[in-house]
Amino acid sequence: MKISKIQKFGGTSVGSAARMKHVAGLIDDGDTKIIVLSAMSGTTNSLVEIANSVRTERVSPLLAHLKQTYIQMVSELHKTPESIEKSTRFVDSVFEHLNHLVQKTYSPIVEKEILAQGELLSTHLFTHYLQEKNVDCKLIPALDFMHVNEHGEPVFDRIDADLTKIINQNPTQKLFITQGFICLNHNAEIDNLQRGGSDYTASIIGSIVNADEIQIWTDIDGMHNNDPRLVEGTKPVRNLQFEEAAELAYFGAKILHPTCILPAKEKNIKVRLLNTMQPTAEGTTISNEVSHSGIVAIAAKDGITSIKIKSGRMLLAYGFLREVFQIFEDFQTPIDLITTSEVGVSVTIDNNKHLNEIKQKLEKCGTVFVEKNMTIICVVGQIPSDTIGIQSKVLQAFQDIPIRMVSYGGSNYNISFIVRSEDKIKALQKLHNTLFL
Repeated sequence: MKISKIQKFGGTSVGSAARMKHVAGLIDDGDTKIIVLSAMSGTTNSLVEIANSVRTERVSPLLAHLKQTYIQMVSELHKTPESIEKSTRFVDSVFEHLNHLVQKTYSPIVEKEILAQGELLSTHLFTHYLQEKNVDCKLIPALDFMHVNEHGEPVFDRIDADLTKIINQNPTQKLFITQGFICLNHNAEIDNLQRGGSDYTASIIGSIVNADEIQIWTDIDGMHNNDPRLVEGTKPVRNLQFEEAAELAYFGAKILHPTCILPAKEKNIKVRLLNTMQPTAEGTTISNEVSHSGIVAIAAKDGITSIKIKSGRMLLAYGFLREVFQIFEDFQTPIDLITTSEVGVSVTIDNNKHLNEIKQKLEKCGTVFVEKNMTIICVVGQIPSDTIGIQSKVLQAFQDIPIRMVSYGGSNYNISFIVRSEDKIKALQKLHNTLFL
């Protein structure tokens, strides 16, 4: 059986009974498809707070408040007494399980099982609603096929075998519902694909079934050429190459999770970013095709720390960079950007968990300077190194904004700048005015 579409709906798209009913109308087009749902907006944050409050007096009121939200939602979602009773029983069972989990001692595994309840709630309630409307659908639990290894990476062969078996057991079924985000790890424990992981789920499934298209439905009309929350006059970008979309997602564009890109790219499956609230809008199509030149969009990533290591040892020496990078590897801290000179190297990180230990180790290599509260501004498009004029135009926008670091040449798709976070909005607006207006 050929699955034509994978449609992923984010938390805001299923954030209320009215939104769920709207999504039910969007998916009813006769195509054979798999629907991937996130937890209702706000639920994952509430579950994180609950997980952080296990075995404390705070946890009971938090659970009671969240359960009441779902009881109210059930009453707004359904019309028939039978459906209300069915969904209420499921909500009761989930919160009974949560009450059991919060009596345990906190551990990452306990937290992940708590977080998984959000996707279980949204998918079951949505399926119950479709069944009430006599829509033929089947709920397939992600925990039956979505597996990750000890490094948190998907085990594609096993996912393929288990998902294909499920689909083949339902040869006439045209509509499947499943959970995003959640999975089983190598110890058969409930785990997750990190925040934004529902995008990754959709892309993995799309690549496994070789879908014609993967659709990511959110509350915005595609990926914009700048952050519409901070900058005036932004517009949707109608077409992006996979590499451009990956750069934008990694460096701050919130609409898409960075890991979503690779499985679709490898199978050459188009990814479309669409707006649940404006379903007829064109959105953004991401593919291997290049239909433009020059700069297409700007993104910003906050929470960056800049680390500069200055040392006379680096001059004409080999092995110095390996020694520096080994320190970051030892503390499992990825580096975002890097620039070097004859006497120093500058890097950026977005995780300060081991910053003090890293700094102490680096001080054996040279003098270390640390700046927190920095932002990466990323200018993305088709920018090969032999392009004339684009680089100078980009730099023109920074005439009165201090630049801490510039990274260019690592790819043909971006130029990145480090600025103080307090200068971010000014930098984004000036770049926008210079490049797009």
